[in-house]
Amino acid sequence: MSEGDDIERIAAVLEDPTARNILTETSTEPMSATTLSERCDVSEPTIYRRLENLRECDLLVEQTQLDPEHGHHRTMYATNLERLTVELQDGRLELQVDRREDPADRFTRLIEGM
Repeated sequence: MSEGDDIERIAAVLEDPTARNILTETSTEPMSATTLSERCDVSEPTIYRRLENLRECDLLVEQTQLDPEHGHHRTMYATNLERLTVELQDGRLELQVDRREDPADRFTRLIEGM
């Protein structure tokens, strides 16, 4: 995917108010699709479509959370978007996406770099 495709794709996803609500809701804590549906006041199928779009753009991560009370697990969603910058330089738009890094991933990268 080219840089131009990234700008178009991310802009298209962020144009949608539900996708933006999902990012803001999941910026403080991971949430399930059901919780997001309630908070965003839209149906679960709509939430799942937006979650998929955000995941495809790598703006959201999926996490598995154990539910010790009921003995199974739940899928939770959290934004990994830290900052999105679009700059006009030398007659071109440049997109920079800064993502949050999971501490485990940071540790793995540190160990692999030794």
